[in-house]
Amino acid sequence: MENELFESAPVHKAYFKLALPVVFGMVVSLVYNMVDTYFIARTGNTDLVAGVSLGAPVFTLMIALGDIFGLGGSSVISRLFGQKKEAEGKRLSIFCFYAAILCGIIVTAALLLFRQPMLRLLGADSHTEVYASQYYTFLALGAPFIILSFTPSNLLRTEGFANASMAGTVLGAVVNMVLDPVFISVLGLGAAGAAIATVIGNICTDLYFVWFLLGKSKRLSIIPKGFFISFPEIGEILAIGIPASVTNLMQSFGIALMNRFLLPYGNEQVAAMGIVMKVNMIAVLVLVGFAFGAQPLVGYNYGAENYRRLKGILRFCYGFECGLAVILVCVLSLAAPSLIRMFMKDTVIVETGVPMLRMQQAGMLFVAVVLVTTCTFQSAGKAWGAFLLSVSRQGVIFAAVIVTSSRLAGYTGVICSQAVSDMLTALLAIWLYGRSIGRELKIS
Repeated sequence: MENELFESAPVHKAYFKLALPVVFGMVVSLVYNMVDTYFIARTGNTDLVAGVSLGAPVFTLMIALGDIFGLGGSSVISRLFGQKKEAEGKRLSIFCFYAAILCGIIVTAALLLFRQPMLRLLGADSHTEVYASQYYTFLALGAPFIILSFTPSNLLRTEGFANASMAGTVLGAVVNMVLDPVFISVLGLGAAGAAIATVIGNICTDLYFVWFLLGKSKRLSIIPKGFFISFPEIGEILAIGIPASVTNLMQSFGIALMNRFLLPYGNEQVAAMGIVMKVNMIAVLVLVGFAFGAQPLVGYNYGAENYRRLKGILRFCYGFECGLAVILVCVLSLAAPSLIRMFMKDTVIVETGVPMLRMQQAGMLFVAVVLVTTCTFQSAGKAWGAFLLSVSRQGVIFAAVIVTSSRLAGYTGVICSQAVSDMLTALLAIWLYGRSIGRELKIS
């Protein structure tokens, strides 16, 4: 890592050098998620598509758990690097790596033990249970590999290795895309095939990161010799990692809740929303990549107390993110029919999915504000602000909105609920920022 990148390079140059590889990696990840959906949808089996959609929150749960040690660790480590405490940062990277593996083993055991109750909770019925169960089971078996892959991908960026982080993600995605048609169609494994391809892709990602950490990294490590960590240090990682994890847990919760409220209107609506969520992730993941790609830059300068540079970074982040959100909304809303039809040409699915997608896009500008503010809180170690935003957009606020709007406007209220939740969460984000980071920057 060149300190010049973090300390003195022009803001836009440092921002894009760190963020663009993250965005590219996320776009590639999005492509392979869409490939999963494409090959599953090609079977023409609506129940199979719905079953995989119902099992999707399990994968999101694993991302969330990986983020505890990936985003939590990178937040603390980037601030330590800003304070020139490199030995401490290396120690914490070792903890994050092995803690992610242990967490994955525990998750596998828990998911398999409670498989039937979990499937019922996710909304599987007599038509979709067999497909949801297949997808769920193989994801559960691969939990240690999936959870681990999200830890070094975040930690490497604290050392400036954004390209290496991207390379590992892209490798796993390419392997997944190559194996998808083989397992889903050629071998006829359907939903199980999609999950198996995902797990193998993540194993390849893990192997790449292990190779890179052992041979290329100087400030991070996975060698446990002489390792120690204190409870306060673990607490500091968890204080940021858990709110970061909650963001993805709430995404799982939000998807599951949306599916539950759509079920009374038919499996076609659930299947259509499953496709819509994939397409909507084009905008969301691009915005997430640009927001969180800058996290090491924000954390480093906050840790170094370089508030003048930090102000410039945050101004650029908010301006760029909001402008990008407007562009994505226009493009995806106009292309909605074609995008839905790419996955399933069924007229009912297309007619159902188009208004769903456009309604999801209606809140995207607010999502941009929430993402940058959440990233800022996490980077600065503001656990309380990060936690409140994490539990809001697809959690507490979303739950309150969807319950209320479904009663007031029925089906229309259900598909409008996410956009309303996005707006309310953005207002909360602005208020929280003004009371914490904004106040610190004014005083400095």
